[in-house]
Amino acid sequence: MSDHHQPPTRYSAPSWYSAPRLWRTLRKAAVSAGRKTLLTALTLFYCLQDRDTPTWAKGVIVGALGYLVLPTDLIPDLIPGAGFGDDWGALVAALGTVAAYIKDEHKIKANAQVERLLGAENPPAPPEFSE
Repeated sequence: MSDHHQPPTRYSAPSWYSAPRLWRTLRKAAVSAGRKTLLTALTLFYCLQDRDTPTWAKGVIVGALGYLVLPTDLIPDLIPGAGFGDDWGALVAALGTVAAYIKDEHKIKANAQVERLLGAENPPAPPEFSE
């Protein structure tokens, strides 16, 4: 990386991403975002945690997950039916870009967390979502 790299602005997706912030966002939006959005975000999260995932792919994932937790995005998440549409698009684009690095274990872990999010009210964050 170049020493002349500009740091992200305070509204860029990577500056907003953190595992605890992602968990809080998913927990709050579990029903309104929908199962597919949750599953895609969590699959990307587990791919991000994998040491086998290359750095460039991790950058793509952080960008998409950062956009998901970004409080101001193209379509506000509070709009029923459309609020997570732009977030879904960013997640799907990232998933397609890094698909070669998605493992079955990422999908299995993601599915287990989706079940927790949809099956319990206000579930506590698993250890991998703390910093």
